Amino acid sequence: MHRKILLLLTTLILSVTVYAQSDTLSITLENVKYPYPVNFIPIKVEGQDIRMTYMDVKPVNANGKAVILFHGKNFGGYYWTNVIQTLTTKGYRVIVPDQVGFGKSSKPFIHYSFHQLARFNKNLLDSLGLQKVIVLGHSMGGMLATRFTLMYPQTVEKLLLEDPIGLEDYRTFVPYQSAEDDYKAELKTSFESVKKYYQNSYFTSWKPEYDYLVKIAAGVSKSADFPRYAKVAALTFEMIYEQPVCYEFGLIKVPTVLFVGKEDKTIVGKGLLSNEEKAKHGQYKILGPETAKKIPGCKLIEFDNCGHIPHVEIPEVFLKALVENI
Repeated sequence: MHRKILLLLTTLILSVTVYAQSDTLSITLENVKYPYPVNFIPIKVEGQDIRMTYMDVKPVNANGKAVILFHGKNFGGYYWTNVIQTLTTKGYRVIVPDQVGFGKSSKPFIHYSFHQLARFNKNLLDSLGLQKVIVLGHSMGGMLATRFTLMYPQTVEKLLLEDPIGLEDYRTFVPYQSAEDDYKAELKTSFESVKKYYQNSYFTSWKPEYDYLVKIAAGVSKSADFPRYAKVAALTFEMIYEQPVCYEFGLIKVPTVLFVGKEDKTIVGKGLLSNEEKAKHGQYKILGPETAKKIPGCKLIEFDNCGHIPHVEIPEVFLKALVENI
């Protein structure tokens, strides 16, 4: 009961913090308070000087191990609060980057690739003197975690995937759209459109405490710099669409745990599909077991009555499973 109250208070505190800010958010979320102090690492890429934001949260009683958390496409480090609290309580040092193009990190016009994002994260870990980490990736972060593991297997002690996207090749059934097409669609973002998407795609039923996620995702749409944000969002959509990892799961050589909400029906580009096509794809109750069979020695943990974000929708259940399997 005490833990349940703590988790609820954490969500409410973050919600209040976000709602207390102006309705208009900057595209690097300067007016969104993160749960822990943020740091920046400078990066030079394609002739541009940019920076990558991260939280480095130390445990009270260190067990000598570190975890890095990779967020999903529509999120940043702010939605990992309860996971960070749980892991640091168990002795883990937790590194929480906002990927370049997301959250508080820079929004440059560059060629986005999972290979390059993986390199940025490896450079971050090197700068912190971390040679071994446990990697937890959610949604798009699961695709990145997979690529990172394939590129740097010697760095990854264990791979944890929470409802990763990319379990199927979207190119084979989602109609192609150029970055310019996606950009025009992103420019139409509003609070209503984001909430409708989250309601239909991420959760089995909506709760008021999820509104803070919508508030952040939609708040940037009122910024004068939103066209830049929208363009970057289009470029990262293109990255997800054009750079599948599903054909390489069999190459993973580290211990892997796949956490899946059985009611997850996420499809990247779902809005471009007919209802008939939607019914054929994005079925995680099918994709989860199929993917687990592809990854050598993978352990599959499924959650009933849960959608795309277990650590938000069923926090107590997910965190218990995480601690038991990390």
